[in-house]
Amino acid sequence: MNDSPTGPLYGLRVIELGQLIAGPFCGQLLADLGAEVIKIELPQHGDPMRGWGRGLPVWWPIIARNKKCITLDVRTPRGQEIARDLARRADIMLENFRPGTMEKWGLGYRELRELRPEMIMVRVSGYGQAGPYAGRAGYGGIGEAMGGLRYVCGDPAVPPSRAGISIGDSLAAMFACIGCLAALRERDRSGRGQVVDSAIYESVLGVMESLVPEYTEGGRVRERTGAILPGLAPSNVYPTADGRMILIGANQDSVFRRLCEAMGQVALADDERYRTHDARGIHQQGLDELITAWTGGWQSTELLAHLENHGVPSGRIYRAPDMLADPHFQARGSIVDVGHPVFKMLKMQNVFPRLSETPGAIHWPGPDLGAHNAEVYERLLGFSREEIDDLRNSGII
Repeated sequence: MNDSPTGPLYGLRVIELGQLIAGPFCGQLLADLGAEVIKIELPQHGDPMRGWGRGLPVWWPIIARNKKCITLDVRTPRGQEIARDLARRADIMLENFRPGTMEKWGLGYRELRELRPEMIMVRVSGYGQAGPYAGRAGYGGIGEAMGGLRYVCGDPAVPPSRAGISIGDSLAAMFACIGCLAALRERDRSGRGQVVDSAIYESVLGVMESLVPEYTEGGRVRERTGAILPGLAPSNVYPTADGRMILIGANQDSVFRRLCEAMGQVALADDERYRTHDARGIHQQGLDELITAWTGGWQSTELLAHLENHGVPSGRIYRAPDMLADPHFQARGSIVDVGHPVFKMLKMQNVFPRLSETPGAIHWPGPDLGAHNAEVYERLLGFSREEIDDLRNSGII
């Protein structure tokens, strides 16, 4: 763990208002790349993410890593005044409240722009800042459904499945981060700030490939297809003799020929049913049955080595134990140990993507509630100890 400021965004200051995932994950990405992110939480409760994690509250150390956490009740006039003081000294305001909330507090973009014309305001919400649904409460799962993802996930014999992670929130945060970086580049040219409006449902829609024109131009509605994509073969999960499931992707013509060689069935590559991409798509089920019969006679480790020797893309379906044991993860430092007062050396994913000259780094895990109050209120805002005590006694911080 490195405590020295690093990263390509070093020198930028972000004020993070909001909670849960969609806004704070954007803040994590900016902090990972070196921005000074000052996260504001209510004094009494803090972000609910402090208690999240299946079994243990281990999500907070990740999503709040590298951030400076302060307490401030922005629902009060004095708290709003202090938030504006912070905004005057910041480059970016990041929030993910329901549209209109920041305006109610006197912290909308109009007010912030008057304080600092070059301010960039990053706003993450379920439905965006305008439109008939803008005022609705929006959560990631609803955005996933509205954006088209939920309908195509899972087995067609059962209702749509969720992805297993909060992918809608995370996508909205990533698009918000991209928009923020683009707005910073524009500010370099023009000197002006702007609003970045990232909606969860649009962020999901943005990764839905050609789903919309497939319908408008071809009348085709994508359906759930389970482990396969129709017409893309072979690309599926196949069993092995030791009960492990192996993914094989060999739908490209040259790769399919290499798979046939690995199977000892070279003639399949010239069989009219399988010779071309379109033909394999038509005969997908029969081809999968042939491959299943072959993989079922192999131990998974030997099968993977055999496929690698033949240049066929393949791999296990990983869980956390598999990631920790994998030498490639280890060699690249994909998972790192971060010092933590409760969990000692806490394992978490590293900073991605990797930059060759100015890489990001993890300096500290998500801190305690109000851990940086003294640093921010005394050093940044210049409050006296007496003023800070008065704010604390009045419940504002």
